[in-house]
Amino acid sequence: MCDLDTEKDVEEFLGRKGDMTRRQFTKLSAAAGLAMVLPSVANAQDVTESDVNVTTADGVADCYFVHPSSGSHAAVIIWPDILGLRPAFRAMGKRLAQSGYSVLVVNPFYRSARSPVVEEGASFGDEETRNHVLPMARALNAETHFTDARAMVSFLDQQSAVDTSRKIGTTGYCMGGPMVMRTMAAVPNRIGAGGTFHGGGLATDADNSPHLLIPDMQASVLHCVAENDDESDPEAKNTLRQSYAAAGISAEIEVYSGTLHGWCPPDSRVYNESQAERAWARLLNLFDSALA
Repeated sequence: MCDLDTEKDVEEFLGRKGDMTRRQFTKLSAAAGLAMVLPSVANAQDVTESDVNVTTADGVADCYFVHPSSGSHAAVIIWPDILGLRPAFRAMGKRLAQSGYSVLVVNPFYRSARSPVVEEGASFGDEETRNHVLPMARALNAETHFTDARAMVSFLDQQSAVDTSRKIGTTGYCMGGPMVMRTMAAVPNRIGAGGTFHGGGLATDADNSPHLLIPDMQASVLHCVAENDDESDPEAKNTLRQSYAAAGISAEIEVYSGTLHGWCPPDSRVYNESQAERAWARLLNLFDSALA
């Protein structure tokens, strides 16, 4: 989970790579926001994009919906990291749609503000950004995760671009990790696969720890763990493995060598393209088998 400890790791990493000031990073990120360079998709499908409003128990969530321009397809819900719905996650959603999925990227902070909630190039390492997003993140909890998950599934099941005979997939990054697990438990008859990437707080001592919901799930799972997150909490992966095994659920859990918390989004200061691509390939493999 994004916190000052993970930010210390980031600063040490950037120091070893050569000092990158916030201004330099912002400039690079703004350029990336225009082109958002990600590896091209083989046999990419033409897609249709739109900004949509999803009615929830607490209001209206502004989301990004992108899907192949023809036909109906398995749906996927993407829960962004602590910086919310922004160009990087739009690019990731579009890329997934080009691979043949109808993708809904959620603004998890809709109760507080419409997206984007941070300026382009913002970093959690900046104190002003942290002070802006942390209160919004702390306003969310297990119950909001459940109600939002049900609302997103309901929205998708009403879309002509969604094949409701196929299961839905869900992915989450950083704070989106617990949202994935609660989505799988909230609508188990619809969610067939879930993937988390540097997800935080998946297996804790709390009474509402996400891993305690595993017996309620009916989905295949992928957990891609940052190396420094694992170093901070090495028992979490073991708890997850034991819980999935006890529930008879297929789960792939791997610590990605050489990665820091936040390594997957292309606008991250610690983006690791080679490992992010390997994790992306594992996600596509999961969806290909579990959402068929």
